[in-house]
Amino acid sequence: MGQIEDLRLFVLVVESGSISKAADKLRIAKSAVSRRLSLLEERYGTRLIDRVPGFWKVTETGNELYQRATRVVGDVDEIEDDFVNTSADLTGPLSISVPRDFGIAFLNGVLIAFKTRHPEIQLAVDFDDRTVDLARENYDFTIRITPELEGGVSGARIGTVQHRLFASPAYIQTHSEPRCLEDLHQHPLLHFRTARRAVWDFATDKGKKKSLEFQPFLNSNSGVFLLEATLKSLGIARLPDFVAAQAQAAGHLVPVLTGLTIPDLGIYLVHADDRRLNRRMRLFAEEIKQACLS
Repeated sequence: MGQIEDLRLFVLVVESGSISKAADKLRIAKSAVSRRLSLLEERYGTRLIDRVPGFWKVTETGNELYQRATRVVGDVDEIEDDFVNTSADLTGPLSISVPRDFGIAFLNGVLIAFKTRHPEIQLAVDFDDRTVDLARENYDFTIRITPELEGGVSGARIGTVQHRLFASPAYIQTHSEPRCLEDLHQHPLLHFRTARRAVWDFATDKGKKKSLEFQPFLNSNSGVFLLEATLKSLGIARLPDFVAAQAQAAGHLVPVLTGLTIPDLGIYLVHADDRRLNRRMRLFAEEIKQACLS
């Protein structure tokens, strides 16, 4: 039995939590799995799993070997997928979760084009603003718009979201245009999220940080809804470029306080930390990255 297969068996034993469960999955005798595990320990000259009746614990060395073996086995499987099955169709499921407004306003065409080019891939798209648990939920990818990623996931930054303050031309004509940050207190402010008190962070053209705390005139978890409210002259809103770009280009929105900048957010394509990317996932990752960076 080759070293790769021994490492594959060790990974399965650790993930199964017992030799007997691993043997059941492999459909071989428990004694055969136990023997191969012992030979692996002899090869490396160390105990990998402390195991006596009623006690089971992967040792520190065993944990290190598990982490490295998982990557090695994943790389081998990836090579098999890419080179042994090069003529095979890219069939199978691909499930992703994307923020609702970003997905509908920006990614609709990208996702439809991807499905059109690869009809054999069973694409499932969930438009939802919640933070999905990639370790427990059945998603291959999620897209997150955030200043930075939290731990426990892996992701690549594939783009940037910029925010600006906007009002409608009609609103500017009927209200005094704000000239400084403090002037915003005299205007109805439309806020993304549902908070009784909100804070907007800014930076001046000299890099000085400023914040505005206020009580929103209107709250919503939909940027598209806030755009419509702004177009109807209900107040001033902080909107992302993917929501505001078309209306601004048409002259239906006017930037406000352009001397202040709002910190950018990253667009991240995220997968579970221990997830090996199959061919479908790698293909999707490359195409979505090109769409967001173009």
